[in-house]
Amino acid sequence: MAEQRIQKVLADQGICSRREAERLIATGKVKVNGHPAGLGDKMDPDFDKVSIDGKTQRIVRKRQYTYIMLHKPRGFLTTRSDDRGRKTVMDLVADVPAMLRPVGRLDKDSEGLLLLSDDGAFINLLTHPSGGVGKLYRVTVNPRATEEQIIAMSSGIVLDDGVKTQPCVIHVVTDEPGRTVLEITLHEGRNRQIRRMCSAVGLQVVRLKRTAQGPVKLGMLQPGEYRELKKSEVSALRNAAQKSGGSAKAAPRRPGPLPTREN
Repeated sequence: MAEQRIQKVLADQGICSRREAERLIATGKVKVNGHPAGLGDKMDPDFDKVSIDGKTQRIVRKRQYTYIMLHKPRGFLTTRSDDRGRKTVMDLVADVPAMLRPVGRLDKDSEGLLLLSDDGAFINLLTHPSGGVGKLYRVTVNPRATEEQIIAMSSGIVLDDGVKTQPCVIHVVTDEPGRTVLEITLHEGRNRQIRRMCSAVGLQVVRLKRTAQGPVKLGMLQPGEYRELKKSEVSALRNAAQKSGGSAKAAPRRPGPLPTREN
């Protein structure tokens, strides 16, 4: 952690107010690593020891977590390691000095937004079934999707394991002979769910890309690239997970008129 003014550290730790800390420093009662401290001096709360009137003060060190947004390319497994030596998303963030774990999954043939973090509470919040943060996917299918197929998927459909999916929101982006491009918003995360939903109604997924998770959008991040999430994005994801409570209400419809090109 970066160095901070001693009075700020004492105040942040709840040892005393900043003004009281300044008074104690001015009267020579504060020492850092055994040396008298002066007003304006700084200390590193992760390493330095501070005492007041000869009594060492306990500094609670706040762990700094890492939050990463990765554009996962196709062909990479969403796992920490693979005993068959296949490429994993961890290869793409190998230079990040943190024990990252994926937040949820994207299957090997899918691409797009994938969050990674070393904050276990954050991961659990976003992946717990009650979290329900909406995830937006751009899905190309063939042959052309009919209105009946779209309504069936958006209303909730029984998968090959007998489990019925929750309702979801589906919008048509492009509709043309031989193929349809859909935007699908899910609030649950079953294994290969979109591919299995499409298969259940006779559609084949040609391309699947996650473009957003809750308030966080993939934007212009290129395949294989990553960046740290902003504090505001981390807070927004937490808030979205806490507010949603896993409920997702869908409007199964094919908007009209149908667009002639991708947005």
